[in-house]
Amino acid sequence: MIRIAGINIPDNKRIIIALKYIYGIGTSHAFYICKKINISQNTKINELKKEKIDLLRNMISKFIIEGDLRRNINLNIKRLVDLGCYRGIRHKKGLPVRGQRTKTNAQTRKKLRKHFKK
Repeated sequence: MIRIAGINIPDNKRIIIALKYIYGIGTSHAFYICKKINISQNTKINELKKEKIDLLRNMISKFIIEGDLRRNINLNIKRLVDLGCYRGIRHKKGLPVRGQRTKTNAQTRKKLRKHFKK
């Protein structure tokens, strides 16, 4: 197993799928990384040479991933809640934030709702 950004990447998976194990790297970032360092998308991780793995690590280090990304997201949500804006209030109440209807849908979001003080 190769360790990139503190995550164990499985050897037997294609590179596009394996890169998605890292929080913050999805399909489009994985395609971009492969194109940038000239690796076929169907190549498996265990077929990569040491030089390509080093290039892969360097390319991934340019993105905001894992703990830093989680921290950024949580700080942004905390900022919205502290401001008391509409989106912050929706976060605080545990309701959908982006304008979805709540009469019939949003059961998952409402079920996991935290009880808040008025």
